[in-house]
Amino acid sequence: MRILIAEDDSILADGLIRSLRQSGYAVDHVKSGVDADTALSVQTFDLLILDLGLPKMPGLEVLRRLRARNSTLPVLILTAADSVDERVKGLDLGADDYMAKPFALNELEARVRALTRRGAGGGPTVVRHGALAFDQVGRVARINDQVLDLSARELGLLEVLLQRLGRLVSKEQLVDHLCEWGEEVSLNAIEVYVHRLRKKLEAGGVRIVTVRGLGYCLEKEQGAAASNGAPPNGTAMAPPAMPTSHYYK
Repeated sequence: MRILIAEDDSILADGLIRSLRQSGYAVDHVKSGVDADTALSVQTFDLLILDLGLPKMPGLEVLRRLRARNSTLPVLILTAADSVDERVKGLDLGADDYMAKPFALNELEARVRALTRRGAGGGPTVVRHGALAFDQVGRVARINDQVLDLSARELGLLEVLLQRLGRLVSKEQLVDHLCEWGEEVSLNAIEVYVHRLRKKLEAGGVRIVTVRGLGYCLEKEQGAAASNGAPPNGTAMAPPAMPTSHYYK
């Protein structure tokens, strides 16, 4: 999941970035409303964390322009504790949630998890796929109740594939969802992440199918790839059938 933080307080932004990256999110940061508006116009994100007191362009104007483009991007606004009117205006303009400063970091992380699930279509807290169970709140994956040791990048990759279960995801799409601005990640690196994750899922019979030249998909039903003539190494010659208590001020 890719998050944009629009916050001019560098100390607060740094704390949020470190925490969210440790949880497996790709995080980009801008310090002004103009930069936020530009980023939102040219890049796809899964969540916007928006401070209302931004320089150059107020956060409320960033939000108004975002919704004027018919974007349904989930937005979590950050406001001063006494700015009730701004919070009301933000919600009226289409914000999904708000937090007043100062706030507890673990509470913000919980709000982020809730909003990213909502933006992805909601659904249960724990996503199950065969022997695999992925806890979207705790961000923990298990195979047959055994916790998988996944890196932040592998965790993000698994989350994207589960959200698009049975559907093709290209390498370019994975780069967009998993990587931040200025991060040099090649398509070959994506292949390495997929290979590592595939090996860790094998014990539970969960298969990542490679569609040569196109991308990857998490096989929707066990045995489906075999019926399509896929070789045992998880590579398909043609696309499979696609159904559809730190505080910060």
